[in-house]
Amino acid sequence: MHQPKKRDLQFETAFYESVLRRDLSYADVIELLGGLYTQQGRIEDGLKMDRRLVRLRPENATARYNLACSLALMNRPKPALDTLAEAIALGYDDHGWMAGDEDLKSLRGHPRFEELLQQLRG
Repeated sequence: MHQPKKRDLQFETAFYESVLRRDLSYADVIELLGGLYTQQGRIEDGLKMDRRLVRLRPENATARYNLACSLALMNRPKPALDTLAEAIALGYDDHGWMAGDEDLKSLRGHPRFEELLQQLRG
């Protein structure tokens, strides 16, 4: 029986870091690194990448959403909720994902989070 190949997050991270050193504004790599850092528990590093991506792509709703997730993981509810509201204003509309996203777990039950979910339900 064939086992699926296990991802080597450290290898992937080192690879993308080397790519980013060659092009500091490579937005796709910045986005990938943000996710990789978060998966490895490097939340502050992920937050830095998310902030960087939002500076490069200020109108990108997904970049804002990811930044909100990092802020929530850092236990910063007010900026996380403000950034979620910005993501929604920019067009983020995946209610199901937002409702179940473990990165936003610290916001569940917060009245403003519930309002934002309701806003997405329409």
